[in-house]
Amino acid sequence: MELLRFTTAGSVDDGKSTLIGRLLYDSKSIFEDQLEAVETASRNRGNEELNLALLTDGLRAEREQGITIDVAYRYFATPKRKFIIADTPGHVEYTRNMATGASTADLAIILVDARHGVLEQTVRHTYIAALLGIPHIVVCVNKMDLVGFSQEVFDRIRTDYLAMAGKLPVGQVTFMPISAKFGDNVVEPSTRMEWYDGGTLLHLLETVPVGHALPDRPMRLPVQHVIRPISDRFHDFRGYAGRLCGGTLRPGDAVTVWPSGKRSTVASIWFADRQLDECFAPESVTVCLTDDIDISRGDLLVRSDEPQPTVAQELRAMVCWLREERLQTGKRYVVRQATAETIGIVKAIDYKVDIHSLEPIEGVTELGANDIACVRIRTAQPLVFDSYDSNRTTGSLVFVDPDTNDTVGAGMILAERE
Repeated sequence: MELLRFTTAGSVDDGKSTLIGRLLYDSKSIFEDQLEAVETASRNRGNEELNLALLTDGLRAEREQGITIDVAYRYFATPKRKFIIADTPGHVEYTRNMATGASTADLAIILVDARHGVLEQTVRHTYIAALLGIPHIVVCVNKMDLVGFSQEVFDRIRTDYLAMAGKLPVGQVTFMPISAKFGDNVVEPSTRMEWYDGGTLLHLLETVPVGHALPDRPMRLPVQHVIRPISDRFHDFRGYAGRLCGGTLRPGDAVTVWPSGKRSTVASIWFADRQLDECFAPESVTVCLTDDIDISRGDLLVRSDEPQPTVAQELRAMVCWLREERLQTGKRYVVRQATAETIGIVKAIDYKVDIHSLEPIEGVTELGANDIACVRIRTAQPLVFDSYDSNRTTGSLVFVDPDTNDTVGAGMILAERE
């Protein structure tokens, strides 16, 4: 079955965890012992009704505070599709967790409280979804039961959101009025909003196109490991293991190894102990070449007859800063991109994004937690990359503090023309 990865986002108390709980509960994807535990926890909290948010707020701190403070992953399936859900936090200080949960998503559900409309976090999460290239955004206007299931309220929020999103390179946007608490338009159609005929959230999740057409993109294989068996039986075996993040590959294909630029031909492709006639992204394989050339972890195999990546020590990227320790120009960070790792510095900050107006703020010399900015980076060793809109894997990078080994920033590499 097809797999859909999606994330939920929104402001605090917009009902993200309740919505996921409702999806799991109404689609009968909850085990009896899980349901009993939630019923017990609901009674202990003094809730008269079943608190479905407790199905995803699994951390003790979350249950005590009544908020989501980490990314909670949940899995469920229907007869039509399998799903991985990333339930992400709403607080501003945990925006980094939203970026983490959304980084592999095919679809983002952004919740808006019908009473409050579009807020700062709505804008922030939409901006991050746009940066991450998520192709489908579903704006769920939740708590419609608290505004009398008003079409006027829903239409006003839709208009406000479109006015904001029109400034961003967002993908397809779908609007849906729901009540997660009572299940209106989540799994079953609502009988209290006859003015809406757009279908339920679950129906959309089961039918939205999946994937980013990875096999149709230029072939990219970041080398994770060089395999040289110890056994004398395979003394001449040399394979390059990794996960295809784009395209297809067959024995006999001519390949170029970057950053060296050396060329060879694919001799064989292996999955475990089985040879393959062909492999597709996102499969993990081991590739053997006809020539014994110097290849190591961090190199990139590319088909020679397809568009080649950029090899450079300087690049531009949109960066989400993730830690309280501020980004400073000129400070050394470990830069990890695909399977490569090197030392790098931020040479300059071109501008920071004003999350209220979405306008650039120039003259900035440092970034704080949750800031989003366009920066110029220089690395000690050349990186082999594509723009993020061309390939999510080779077009992304992270900054790591060399003193603490904490991931402090995430970047999406821009094309040279941007």
